[in-house]
Amino acid sequence: MTGDAPDAAWKQWHEQRVERISAPYGPLALTATHWVEDHPEGRLPDIPGTWVADGDGVVLTAAEGDGLTLDGRPFAGEAHLAADLGPEAESRVALGEKRLVVLVREDVWGVRVYDPAAEARRTFGGIEATPYDPRWSVPGRFTPYDDTRTVRVGNADGRERGLALAGELAFSLAGSDLTLQVAQQGDGRLWAVFGDATSGDTSFRFRFLFPQAPDAEGRTTVDFNRAQLPPCAFADHFICPFPPPGNRLDVAIEAGERALN
Repeated sequence: MTGDAPDAAWKQWHEQRVERISAPYGPLALTATHWVEDHPEGRLPDIPGTWVADGDGVVLTAAEGDGLTLDGRPFAGEAHLAADLGPEAESRVALGEKRLVVLVREDVWGVRVYDPAAEARRTFGGIEATPYDPRWSVPGRFTPYDDTRTVRVGNADGRERGLALAGELAFSLAGSDLTLQVAQQGDGRLWAVFGDATSGDTSFRFRFLFPQAPDAEGRTTVDFNRAQLPPCAFADHFICPFPPPGNRLDVAIEAGERALN
């Protein structure tokens, strides 16, 4: 019966993914991303107050009638806002049920709008995902670069940004020896942005994969059963990076999350 354990774990993972995606302030709730530099007068579309970038943050100026709250209390005056690092539901600024999330990318400041009443959230029908298949879970070995490498890649919003890569992940799949360039997160987990022979056909145009942190010898598991749709599959206002050079695999990876239902 031990063979059932990975399948049961995958089902739980998939259910939790659906719950997170469809949460009131999950990816489906994102209705806008505004870059402050695109609005030099400080007036963002459909958002009250004025928002001005100021070096290491954004200065928000609002009047009582604007209806904004800051840290859960009605706000009027001026506040200096750093980037929101916590869950979107806990962002400092709100407009009714909407959450206004301050972010920064390559020193460019922006404000995202999360709305629980977003149409995408109301009409969400689930995530199309291929049931667990052990063939798509294989051993991998991570080899770090001497220094982090930053490559410029296109992003889903049409802009180009840097993607910091920590090393290469090597593995064998479907009779082929393959590698992916990967980033490494603060908790040690790896992050790959990849395409494959199904991309744009029977799956979304690219996907994310988050292998567990490698051990001291670089060993980890490459489990494409847990390939994920990127946030921009759920809302057009995300700025997901496209796969870096070499991360478009010739193999058809018929596993993991494929598309929205």
